[in-house]
Amino acid sequence: MSDFTSDSPMHAQAKHQRAPRAEFYAYFAIIFLATLPLSCLTWALSALRQMTIPRKGPIARAWSQARIITPMIFSA
Repeated sequence: MSDFTSDSPMHAQAKHQRAPRAEFYAYFAIIFLATLPLSCLTWALSALRQMTIPRKGPIARAWSQARIITPMIFSA
C-alpha cells in the first residue's frame, strides 16, 4: 500500500502555480506609471499647504503605492 498524503500529485502541481516574474513586473510598471501623476499632484499640493518640501518625493510615493497594489492583484 502506498502513502500519497505527503507527496501527492495534486499537492505537487499546486506548489508550482505561481505567477511568472515577468508578469508581476509588467503589472508593477503599469501601476507605477498610473499612480505617478496622482502622486505628483498630491506631493505638489502637500508642498503648497505646508510651505516645505515633503520628505517623500512623488516617485517614492508612486513606487510605494505600486508595491502595495501589485501583490494585492496576485493574491486575489
